[in-house]
Amino acid sequence: MAENENTDDTATALGRIPSGVFILVLGDGQGRKTGLLASWVQQAAFDPPQVTVAVNKSRYILDWLTPGCPITLNQVQKKDPELFRHFGKGFEPDADAFDGVSWTEGSNGLPCLGAALTSLEGTVETSMESGDHRIILISLTGATVNHNLDEAEPFVHLRRNGLNY
Repeated sequence: MAENENTDDTATALGRIPSGVFILVLGDGQGRKTGLLASWVQQAAFDPPQVTVAVNKSRYILDWLTPGCPITLNQVQKKDPELFRHFGKGFEPDADAFDGVSWTEGSNGLPCLGAALTSLEGTVETSMESGDHRIILISLTGATVNHNLDEAEPFVHLRRNGLNY
């Protein structure tokens, strides 16, 4: 098999790995808060409950995602254009990422988004390098179910090419 065929197959196969879509919310510890679209979120442990989030190394928020940093993962609902479109564009560090979005303050002081299916609160434990991304390990401290789970489903993302966004 030619090398480029193998690369094409790898890209296609990786793109078919389903991933949930979340809005990762965090602060810098000095009053600034932001949110960004995150689709590489995975449960990592039962006890204690933990998840991992992969963040591209080009994102400024990596400076904020240090051990002890509180975060909230807001799970986007299937067929929800509001959160996906709003947070998909990205925000500069001083921009109000939550302008025009319904939210309430979670127990960790960060926004829990009203349109989200669920909101998971947690704290960054550690991180590790992984190619062009950094894997962030988060211990969950609480969660809120915002909508009837019998009537709503999570947004699941599949890509045509698993070698880029």
